[in-house]
Amino acid sequence: MDWLQIVFLSLLQGLTEFLPVSSSAHLVLPAQLTNWPDQGLAFDVAVHFGTLIAVLAYFRSDLLNMLWAVSRSPSLIGIVGWRTVIRQTAAHDRDLDLVFKLAIATLPVVIVGFASKDFIETQLRTIPVIATTTMLFGALLWYADRRSSSRSIVEWRDALWIGFAQILALIPGTSRSGITITVALLIGLNRVSAARFSFLLSIPAIAGAQLLLTKDLVATEGSVNLLPILVGALIAFASAYASIHFFIRLLDRFGMTPYVVYRLLLGTVLWLLIW
Repeated sequence: MDWLQIVFLSLLQGLTEFLPVSSSAHLVLPAQLTNWPDQGLAFDVAVHFGTLIAVLAYFRSDLLNMLWAVSRSPSLIGIVGWRTVIRQTAAHDRDLDLVFKLAIATLPVVIVGFASKDFIETQLRTIPVIATTTMLFGALLWYADRRSSSRSIVEWRDALWIGFAQILALIPGTSRSGITITVALLIGLNRVSAARFSFLLSIPAIAGAQLLLTKDLVATEGSVNLLPILVGALIAFASAYASIHFFIRLLDRFGMTPYVVYRLLLGTVLWLLIW
């Protein structure tokens, strides 16, 4: 890769990973509009690692609180049953309660993702699918944004609904953050709470994808040029961190409308490429 490709793809990955605009839809365009070579698995691992570190850094206080809550809970090591744990956490410890809700919301996509990985990669990673889902779920995001309310507490049923919605993000073009925020808004959460839960939920999802990519990378042979890898990871980290920060900061002022309009335009461009 040349440096223009390295910088552009790293920025693209970092900026679109957490915005509700679908990173997969954006990664189709460079391949269609340029003669750039494939960036390679090592580069994919690096930029995903950069975005993972960005979300960990941004929510470091929340994560440290959750880790502390887990460490001081002896019930998690089998002293009492899981139902008792859930009742106790819901009543006494909001941080531990959030840990359980994130775990439950993550479980559906883990199960379905492993079962459908090959089908998605061979059958659904096409421009018509990505163009359709980009526009369809963009319109659904607009509808959900009109229904947003003032509720800020994520209930157990909310976590389950958001978790099942995350399965749809396996379809290229849907956007993981987009669909989880959409469902969170539809069930009554306010914009900031919906985005915060969605971003925290992205941590196990990105970490799991990172493990799979790393496993594939280890299984391949060949040398790796470390400098482009490190630069790509740093650019992805910085752009992803800025993306999260400004998205949350400007959310109440602008809502989801700019992202909806952008998704509809992007989907139109993809359909023009097809035609």
